[in-house]
Amino acid sequence: MSYVEVPGARVPIRMWTDPATVEDVAMQQLRNVATLPWIKGLAVMPDVHYGKGATVGSVIAMRGAVCPAAVGVDIGCGMSAVKTSLTANDLPGDLSRLRSKIEQVLPVGRGMHDDPVDPGRLHGVPTAGWDDFWTRFDGVAEAVRFRRERAVKQMGSLGGGNHFWEFCVDADQSVWIMLHSGSRNIGKELAEYHMGVAHKLPQNQGLVDRDLAVFIADTPQMAAYRNDLFWAQEYAKHNREIMMALTQDVIRREFKKAKVTFDQVISCHHNYVAEERYDGMDLLVTRKGAIRAGGGEYGIIPGSMGTGSYIVKGLGSAASFNSASHGAGRRMSRNAAKKRFSTRDLEEQTRGVECRKDSGVIDEIPGAYKPIEQVIEQQRDLVEVVAHLKQVICVKG
Repeated sequence: MSYVEVPGARVPIRMWTDPATVEDVAMQQLRNVATLPWIKGLAVMPDVHYGKGATVGSVIAMRGAVCPAAVGVDIGCGMSAVKTSLTANDLPGDLSRLRSKIEQVLPVGRGMHDDPVDPGRLHGVPTAGWDDFWTRFDGVAEAVRFRRERAVKQMGSLGGGNHFWEFCVDADQSVWIMLHSGSRNIGKELAEYHMGVAHKLPQNQGLVDRDLAVFIADTPQMAAYRNDLFWAQEYAKHNREIMMALTQDVIRREFKKAKVTFDQVISCHHNYVAEERYDGMDLLVTRKGAIRAGGGEYGIIPGSMGTGSYIVKGLGSAASFNSASHGAGRRMSRNAAKKRFSTRDLEEQTRGVECRKDSGVIDEIPGAYKPIEQVIEQQRDLVEVVAHLKQVICVKG
């Protein structure tokens, strides 16, 4: 489908979904965003749903301002995927051992490594600038610097919620690795600190929603936020690189005879800020639950833990600010999912996938998400499908 325009206070709201299907609270959030004085455009992805301040699944372009809530608290959260030389025929009938081996090298939930991971001992991880990256941590918000030890040990860990590591098979029976994670606790703390700062600034008094507080260009508060934001986005990128390398090492050991090789890794943020130019204006574009989909750019759009995912290539739609959805998108809250579904439902909906099937992950059950095929169909003018992947192992955070 092409987009539908809904009138907004300052800009039209371009929606790649039927507005009638969007929950009322999410539509109100979109209307609130469209009232901001700095806004120059708002694009809404088919996986849109309610979030804090700004919806998940929205792309907000502003001039001379940025809204931390339009980025989200998991700064730099995103995806990585890589095609391997393995095929489905190389896989054992029982995948539980491989899942266990992956879980041994990837801390999940609030977990961390006992000792910091040394990128120098990992195959294919670039180490240039690594020391400088950590030196720059000394320049982030003073209130968060005491978290350094935890941040160092969480580098290369999965996290919780909807974060995951998967072994997938495509239509040609090729095996892929895919993972989803972000900037861990350090990104969350930096985001929450700066949101607190923004709430107190003069320009944010009287906003329709205090969670839409912004930083304005050429102010010390904006400079401080941008410094910490871009550092956290870099942390998230490194985090995924480390996890990908750790798990590739496991695959090499477990399939030693196959002498596994890996294609180039595809990686994309979906909670982040980028400086981009549209209609002759330099804008700050925040994608919260959206990926960049410029012409020819590869992206990853995952479904739920039982339905599969898509590798896509962007078509470069200026109307969407070169963006596409970041996933299937939730159709019900975590609490609602826990009340509605049982472990038996989880077992049924993840049949054929080696994964957790206990009450601790019921909130991630496929039935809590929108159908990924429908989400892809609604953005055929934004991306083209390169590969459809179906998971055979899913490690949940």
